[in-house]
Formats: sequence, C-alpha cells, structure tokens
Amino acid sequence: MNEECADIEALVHHAWPATHQEVVGDWILRAADGVTKRANSVLPWGEPDDPDKALDAAERFYAARGLPCVFSVGPRAPSWLDGHLAGRGYRLVDEAAYMTAPLDGATPPAAHPVTITDEPGPGWLTTWWEVDGRFDRGLATAERIVRGVPASYAAVHEGGAPLAVGRSVLKDGMLGIYCMATVPAARRRGLGRGVLRGLLAHGRARGATGAYLVVLWRNTTAMAMYAAEGFTPAGRYHYRVR
Repeated sequence: MNEECADIEALVHHAWPATHQEVVGDWILRAADGVTKRANSVLPWGEPDDPDKALDAAERFYAARGLPCVFSVGPRAPSWLDGHLAGRGYRLVDEAAYMTAPLDGATPPAAHPVTITDEPGPGWLTTWWEVDGRFDRGLATAERIVRGVPASYAAVHEGGAPLAVGRSVLKDGMLGIYCMATVPAARRRGLGRGVLRGLLAHGRARGATGAYLVVLWRNTTAMAMYAAEGFTPAGRYHYRVR
C-alpha cells in the first residue's frame, strides 16, 4: 500500500465529513442525502471477516436511504475488492488523482486580490455550487459538509461578486485544497490560479509544510495548472457504483 496515498485518503475523509456515518468492521459507510460521491460512499479500509456479508450490509445501508451503493476504491481497499465489485455489476466511474506539493518555499503572488475568511459567505457558496454542484438541489447539505470541520474560504471578487473560489483544510501539517471553482465567463484569466496561491500562502503562514488535492484524471486542464504550481501526482483512486 502506498502510505502517502493512504494518509491523504484519511485526510480527505476528515476534510469532507458525511452527515451520517456508520462503521462496519474496518469499513466506513457514509451518507449525505446523495450530495457528492465522496460523502456518499463506502471507505473499505481493511479485510472483512466475511466479504459477502460486509457487501450486503453496505448495500442495505444505501438502499434504506434510497441511494445507490458506491465504493471509494483507494489505497486502503482490499486487493480483491475491485474485481469482486465488478463481478457484482458495479461500474467504474470517476478515476481521480491525488496530487501533492511541498510548501518549503515562497508561493508566487496571486495576480488578483484574494479574500480569505473563516466562513463561507452566501456568495462563496453560490459560486461554488453553481459551478461544481452538478445538482439542482442539495446546497444546504453541501454547506453542512464544507462547514463540518474548520476551514478557510478564498475568493476573487469583481463587482462585489465572487468569480473564483476555493477552500482549504489544515490538519497534521498538510493543507488540503477543495472546492476550486471559477464561473465560466471568468475563466482563462488566472483567477483560479490566484485562489490556489492565496490558499497555499495562507496555509504556509499557519504552519502547513505540504499540500494535497484531488482532481479527476480526465480534467487535464486542471492537472496542468496544478502541475505548473508545483503539484505532482501521488496516486489514484476511483469509485464503483452499483
């Protein structure tokens, strides 16, 4: 098992808390009204005594909530699990990359003024959810998720409205970057890059020694931007959806 990825997986779980969680052996079943797969999926951390019994328990957990059963297959998942899920009819979706960067030097300054606060204002939430929500509902649940742990919220404003936003969570010296979103009309102006730089500088000032993020593997534009800012791939994970 890649220990760095396993640590990042645990950090992501902390930084994106589901509104309801149950533990079955070493597996964590997470639900949040279907808002984001991350908060509505199984973290299969460890070998169950009876694999089929554990899978049945997970499927009952989500069926009781009217949700599809989803597994986050990452570095801590048992080696047999992915193939077993495929055999039970689970399809693979949303392959994602972990990326990490050291924070051992000065972050280049942002080209635009970046505002960072300890609370997500209504404008921040609206901008993020309009870009990244992929739902026509669920903002209240999404707000509970992002407010579930202490975090920092960054935005670049124009005309009083946030055009680009991001969120960071600091734990154990590692700064997690989340909720990066830029409204379509304001893209290709470096606003997202400015938000990232603002969050990294803010995190370093608070004692962060490294940073991490998760990005969909197919999002080559975002991956290229993160690479240009010093992030390198550190592993992958994906989801299996019944």
